[in-house]
Amino acid sequence: MKRRLFGMVGVIAVLALSACGGTDSEGTASGAPSTSAGTPMASPSTMMSGQFGSGCAGVPTDPSNPGSFEAMAKVPVATAASGNPLLSTLVTAVKKANLVDSLNGAQGVTVFAPTNDAFAKIPKADLDKVLADDAMLKKILTYHVVPTQLSPDTLTGTHKTLQGDDVTVAGSGTSFTVNDTSMVVCGNVSTANATVYIVDTVLMPKS
Repeated sequence: MKRRLFGMVGVIAVLALSACGGTDSEGTASGAPSTSAGTPMASPSTMMSGQFGSGCAGVPTDPSNPGSFEAMAKVPVATAASGNPLLSTLVTAVKKANLVDSLNGAQGVTVFAPTNDAFAKIPKADLDKVLADDAMLKKILTYHVVPTQLSPDTLTGTHKTLQGDDVTVAGSGTSFTVNDTSMVVCGNVSTANATVYIVDTVLMPKS
């Protein structure tokens, strides 16, 4: 049973997001990439204060876009994620596990959020099995949530998750790893009730 469980969920890995810059006369980021729909993407100069990591660059710069940092900061975390196209697979999993209301209703939490590219690394058969097992899916997702709000200054250390097991964060400044294997690629993203750290590997509970 344990061998089947680990074979099912132990294959999850990485994401990466790209960078960009200012706006030209046609409203498109000049000298930098845009989304496939032509939406300008964030650069360090257009990010909200306090965010860090090269992965933060893959979001729209238009504050009216629900996936922008500005828009995400105004709504609770599950709603914020649903507006960001980079997190659509995570949002699907959260909905499947019936965690939307719980996450939106929580106050002062920290969420480690894998993006679509991380889930895309999972063989489809294994991902389908996880998505079909509500109990397992809920266990994995709640392992990504710490019931206290962690700033970059308090992120390093061992923290109890909603699932019950601990996550351990190492690093300082703008460079952090979680459980020694997962890198924070976009940190200190604000929502109305949470701080989000986007990671490049899905975290797996021990129990």
